[in-house]
Amino acid sequence: MPSASARRVLVVDDSRVQCAKWRKVLEERYGDKVKVETYTDPAEAVLAMAPNIHLLLLDWEMPEMDGKEVLAAARDGGVNLKRVIITSGHPADRLHEEFDESGCLAVIEKAEPEQQAAFMMILDSIMRR
Repeated sequence: MPSASARRVLVVDDSRVQCAKWRKVLEERYGDKVKVETYTDPAEAVLAMAPNIHLLLLDWEMPEMDGKEVLAAARDGGVNLKRVIITSGHPADRLHEEFDESGCLAVIEKAEPEQQAAFMMILDSIMRR
């Protein structure tokens, strides 16, 4: 059970498998220091957007709302975009083309091992703040 001071992390991905993977990684790595909320429906996730989010892991391509739309809703909801990481199966170069001007913290190619290592360093940095 997360502690009262647990970091609030939202995972928004249309894949239930990917949501479960992120939850497992976060909970195993940070235990009760993290409270993970997963959303496969981006419209439902938008309702949960608030300034108290420590990290938003956001898939770029989803069927009903894409990551850019959710990112805009997060910004409108007061989420600090420096706490948003965009994830995708697309190559990192493509992600940078699409999101470099967005103000988000990082873009991560889900399947690239070097990207995963960078992602873990970013996570550790955020979770220790």
